[in-house]
Amino acid sequence: MSNQLNFEDTNIWLIGTDIDHKVKYNSAATEPAWNNAQIGTQPGLLIWRIENFHVVPWPTQLYGQFYDGDSYIILYSYIIPRKENQPEKLGHDIFFWLGAKTTQDEAGTAAYKTVELDEYLHGVATQHRETQLHPSEEFLSLFPRLSIRKGGVRSGFHHVEIGQKPAGYTTLLRIFSQPTAAAHGHSVVVHEVEPTWQSLDDADVFVLEKDDKIWVWQGKDSSPMEKAKAAQVVNDLTLAKHMDVEVLSQTEARAKNVIDLLGGGESQQPSYQTGRPIRSSIPAA
Repeated sequence: MSNQLNFEDTNIWLIGTDIDHKVKYNSAATEPAWNNAQIGTQPGLLIWRIENFHVVPWPTQLYGQFYDGDSYIILYSYIIPRKENQPEKLGHDIFFWLGAKTTQDEAGTAAYKTVELDEYLHGVATQHRETQLHPSEEFLSLFPRLSIRKGGVRSGFHHVEIGQKPAGYTTLLRIFSQPTAAAHGHSVVVHEVEPTWQSLDDADVFVLEKDDKIWVWQGKDSSPMEKAKAAQVVNDLTLAKHMDVEVLSQTEARAKNVIDLLGGGESQQPSYQTGRPIRSSIPAA
């Protein structure tokens, strides 16, 4: 009797076959999140967040804003340049973004559902795993402004909206430009950091929100683009509630007010250097 294994008698015989993909497609088609008339039919950007093992559409007004305690799936569909007499086709990139404090369950669900979405698109998508600390240039190029805030779905976002913040609540946002895969492209990153003077850096702009006032601390080496984007961030923050705004250059004597508010006291220094909270393979300008 031959001991040779016959793969036709195993449960892996059909893996990768048309039957296998059809079964997986039929399973993927039962996911409510994929039953969107736009998926696979038109170009654009769609985002979902993983919530208790479910794929939940992310509000379009929050596109580009992520929380470090969550995992997300991002579908980018685009028109492939066609050859003469060829029908128009779509290409697809699927990114699953993992916040630094997301759970293993959320990360695993995002990875599994990314594969499922690829099956729903008949296996033609390119999959990308993205982490908060090391986003790819391709991912960054999707968002002219990328905002990363503290919190997540497990804690009800664990952030506090404008107008609902308790006395003494402090938020510090770091704003910097990051190169992307697009030619000469840059994405502006708005990243919530620890509200301490040790988070400051000469090269970037910081927005400090405390009680009913906002301070903008412009690092002495920050770029005009970063200063302009910081102004947009401040405008967004003041839309819901009137707040006093004070803009300070690092080189001004008044800038010490921000150091004091961040617990620096006598720690006023001529220079501040703190590594950026995300890194890219393309060096920052």
